[in-house]
Amino acid sequence: MPPVDLLQLFLHFLALSLLAIGGAITTAPEMHRYLVTEQHWMSDTTFTSSIALAQAAPGPNILFVAVLGWNIAGAAGAAAAMAGIMLPSTTLVLFATRWARDNRERTAVQAFSTGMAPLTLGLIIATGWLLAQPYLAVAEHRLGTLVLIAVTVALTLRTRLSLVWMVLGGGVAGALGWV
Repeated sequence: MPPVDLLQLFLHFLALSLLAIGGAITTAPEMHRYLVTEQHWMSDTTFTSSIALAQAAPGPNILFVAVLGWNIAGAAGAAAAMAGIMLPSTTLVLFATRWARDNRERTAVQAFSTGMAPLTLGLIIATGWLLAQPYLAVAEHRLGTLVLIAVTVALTLRTRLSLVWMVLGGGVAGALGWV
């Protein structure tokens, strides 16, 4: 693996932070492109495993960024990735939410909020599809993966079941070799 330029890692995650509408997980396809395909700092399997590990752990969803950074360059990589993804979006959200709260009756603010929902949904679907690719590529996992995706979508649309239970169910299905 090529050596990691921590400043380059920080700056890339800094830019991604401003695109992370719906959370940092929505930028996972771009992170994959950059870290795996372009920089070759990690393998596809390591990338997918890093996200799965972080999502299974208790705590905020953004932990996957620290795990990616850690797998690339240890503690310094985790710090560079987390600082990059957190600084701009946290600062922007702080000021934007205060402004939106004070101006919530304006048509433009309501239209913006309404327009973000389909964008966020599309980004989350793209991320899910990216994370499913390694399993869809293996013939013996393909059917189980597609069934798991279909069940997750159906449960999400038809119930108020927490996503935590769906992640746990997927983990159990994988551990038992069903997927």
